[in-house]
Amino acid sequence: MRGRGAAEIDGAIDDYLDHLTSERGVARNTMEAYARDLAAFAGFLARRGVRAVAGIGPAEMRGHVTDLAGRGLSPRSQARALAAVHGFVRFLVRERRLPDDPAAKLRVRRPPPRLPRALGKGEAATLVGAPAEQERTGLRDRALLELLYACGLRVSELAGLRGEQLNLQAGFVTVVGKGGKERVVPLGRAARAALEAYLHAARGRQLHGRASPFVFVGHRGRALTRQAIWKIVRRRARAAGLGPRVFPHMIRHTFATHLLTGGADLRVVQALLGHAEVGTTQIYTHVTPVRLREVHRRHHPRA
Repeated sequence: MRGRGAAEIDGAIDDYLDHLTSERGVARNTMEAYARDLAAFAGFLARRGVRAVAGIGPAEMRGHVTDLAGRGLSPRSQARALAAVHGFVRFLVRERRLPDDPAAKLRVRRPPPRLPRALGKGEAATLVGAPAEQERTGLRDRALLELLYACGLRVSELAGLRGEQLNLQAGFVTVVGKGGKERVVPLGRAARAALEAYLHAARGRQLHGRASPFVFVGHRGRALTRQAIWKIVRRRARAAGLGPRVFPHMIRHTFATHLLTGGADLRVVQALLGHAEVGTTQIYTHVTPVRLREVHRRHHPRA
């Protein structure tokens, strides 16, 4: 048995996860990752003989960094795990369960940002045009791909999309993003036409007389899961000759990259993507060198 002290640490972790869920609205996927990272931290503390929250100090934080590096985790996975632990100990300080932050002076080298890969314009057009209308799921998959590319949705946003969020007449979709935050994104003509065709001619057949609030459903009338959408995108990409390395988030990257390449303002792209910080959006500027050269050539007096 881990004992009373370990139970105190486990209880503090539960309190922190409850705080993230109820007060900060953290997404379920993030919560699951944090729960795993904090469980590993609790196990590390138990191995060091730390039996109470008060025993978490700078030495334990440094030891955890060394432990993560020794487990063969990638720099990105290490950074995510440390972010979870840092958030936890800061919570303990705010709750006055710790007198000060044991990670305050800890310096950890951050991994370089991973540059997102985007499809070319021709590749994107080939992908969204891959599903044939006469196929059983052709209209649905065409609408799904057009919507991903037109609006840059996260796969979780697409899976949870409900009918009342679509305004086809006005041509926009109200997206519920991370933390329950809403944003309005234009659909564009192609996505609107694909959605109208799917909703009017195909969705009812998949529901088999059942009712569903969700836009995208499978053959049993149930909402498509995130995993099902992944499989659809990968299958359609292979059929289009784009290979197996295409996934929903790549289409989101493609949406942002093509907007910036076309001259869209970074702040506008930030709002369309639903990023809380513009720094998150700035990573896409690294993949548009052609646009940067063109802007420099057109506007610099010595270019």
